[in-house]
Amino acid sequence: MMVYEGSELIGFLFKAFALVVITGMIAIPLVPQRIKPVISIISVSLAAFVTSFLALRIFSGGSIEYIIYGGIFFGDIPLRVDSLSAWFILIINFTSVTGAFYGTGYLKAYSARSAEISFHWILYVLFYASMLLVCMIQHSIAFITAWEIMSLSSLLLVLFDYKNPKVIKAGVNYLVQMHLSVVLLTVGFIWAWFKTGTFDFRGLNDYFGQEVNIWLFLVFFAGFGFKSGFLGLHTWLPEAHPAAPSHVSGVMSGVIVKLGIYGILRIITFLKAEFLLIGELILCLSLLTGLFGILNASLHRDFKRMLAYCTIENIGIIGIGTGLGLMGIGTGQTILTILGFGGALLHVLNHSLFKSLLFYSAGSVYRQTHTRDMDKLGGLIRHMPKTALLFLVASVAIGGIPPFNGFVSEFLIYSGLLAGITTSGISQMIILIITLAGLAVIGGISVITFTKTFGTVFLGNQRQQTEHPATEVPSIMLIPQYLIVCIMLLIAFFPGFFMKTLFGIIDGMGLIQNGYDSSYLVHTTGIMKGVSLSSVIFILISAAVFLLRKTLVKGSENLQSQTWGCGYVNPSVRMQYTGKSFSKSLGKLLNFVVTEKKSYQELQRNEIFPEKRKYRSFYLDIIDSKIVDPLLYITRRFMNLFQFIQNGRIQAYVIYGIVFIMLIFIGTLLNFMK
Repeated sequence: MMVYEGSELIGFLFKAFALVVITGMIAIPLVPQRIKPVISIISVSLAAFVTSFLALRIFSGGSIEYIIYGGIFFGDIPLRVDSLSAWFILIINFTSVTGAFYGTGYLKAYSARSAEISFHWILYVLFYASMLLVCMIQHSIAFITAWEIMSLSSLLLVLFDYKNPKVIKAGVNYLVQMHLSVVLLTVGFIWAWFKTGTFDFRGLNDYFGQEVNIWLFLVFFAGFGFKSGFLGLHTWLPEAHPAAPSHVSGVMSGVIVKLGIYGILRIITFLKAEFLLIGELILCLSLLTGLFGILNASLHRDFKRMLAYCTIENIGIIGIGTGLGLMGIGTGQTILTILGFGGALLHVLNHSLFKSLLFYSAGSVYRQTHTRDMDKLGGLIRHMPKTALLFLVASVAIGGIPPFNGFVSEFLIYSGLLAGITTSGISQMIILIITLAGLAVIGGISVITFTKTFGTVFLGNQRQQTEHPATEVPSIMLIPQYLIVCIMLLIAFFPGFFMKTLFGIIDGMGLIQNGYDSSYLVHTTGIMKGVSLSSVIFILISAAVFLLRKTLVKGSENLQSQTWGCGYVNPSVRMQYTGKSFSKSLGKLLNFVVTEKKSYQELQRNEIFPEKRKYRSFYLDIIDSKIVDPLLYITRRFMNLFQFIQNGRIQAYVIYGIVFIMLIFIGTLLNFMK
């Protein structure tokens, strides 16, 4: 690996990053309440400036390596920043800075909880720094340490509202699954250490060059897959995201799940064989992940839980691009490698933008209405027009509709699938055709999902009266959202710049092994730019027609009367579509995947004058209800068999001690123990 010039400057920047983070964490509890979020913003912003400077230098060529001494236990710890690390560092920086600004406004409602606010912002800075270290460290033990700090700090951020039992349950779920991730990663690194004798990541390169690649890769994929939320490893996501404050949800969904993707891509750079098989496995699992995520999202009425399932869907889309890129390496089709990995990396960025924007705008709604149930909302566009517009923009982007950035990355993946279909063998062709059709279904259901959400929450009339009428959120919560929209538009209208950057990243990862037809990429970029510009022209023409009509009818008499209500002379808000009624047909059609559970007490024959009843229905996660919950039940039953041991009797505990001492004594006499 080439070390970038100016090693003294690089060392200074690493030390400056550490100094800023440590100083910020120490200063937060010492300053007055109103200054705490300011210190957090300054700390995160300065650290982002320093590390972004490092990352941007990478894109001009070369890489950075800086060695720090970690003591007797760790030894020399290499910090390496290559193009892959730099891409994720920039994403972490942008999302964390916008989250800090948004969180400052969001947490003003909790200003009375001074100690908890201090702890929260200390954890936020620590969480941010640990994510950056995950992208820099290439020493197994130090990497696991940073990974654990990242998991624990994010857990404590999720538990901000710790007095709510549901939040505690979500936190325990998250804690258990993140430690399953740590166990698997530890197994993978120890496995490699036994074969190579080094904890340096370069030992992984040696391992994959000498051994069968797939088994160790699958261990790492499962470990990182827990963090990403692939199907079967996802059950923490729908619990943790709704429980966390919205700025934390935005950063977790926008960034932390992507670090699982970073880990998978990092391991892919070390692979030497079995690219085609691994690519096909990832492609199939990712397609199922995307379909599962969006089907569940389309039915849930808690809008933060819905957004969590959409994160699972987009992880599936990123995985499809990753699998396609591996298939390109396996079949020697470089164009598939570029379009697959390029689409995956760009979708990592795009999803961090529009998903954090969705969580921020959803958090604004929750902050002003104190409910996440979309069936209790309605008509908010009249009270929160800026938030409504931001949510609409993000909804269009996540649906892959031009002229926003989601279209660009998904178009790259579509182009790769189409290119693979025309040039692959029959077995790969079948897989790619099914994936192409599945990706189209994912996009269609995504449009349905966000049409339902936006229409139910922002359009129509208010369904329930609230104690305090909703108003627009403060500017400090809106400004970071406007900034996100600007970056989204930049990607949509200048895809060529980002394609060039992505090509450099893929080349730096060592994944481009053969020549390729550059004219195909130029043609693809031109199509994306043309579609985005055409969409803008269409929007501008529509706006011009609307303004022209408004000008022509200005001053004319405007008569308003009720429209025909299909015979109903007294319409009410209960006649509006709800989130449940909008998606009911889809839920019935797919009830073998999404299980609906109803809570209702049936009428009895002897009830002549029945009492008032409530009907409640909700959808279950099939993985949770059919696999995880039964396993937990069996585990609890098994552990309960040993309850007699801990019976609370002092006499029993004394007997345990005597028996243990006697066993040790007898074992020593018989030379069982020495």
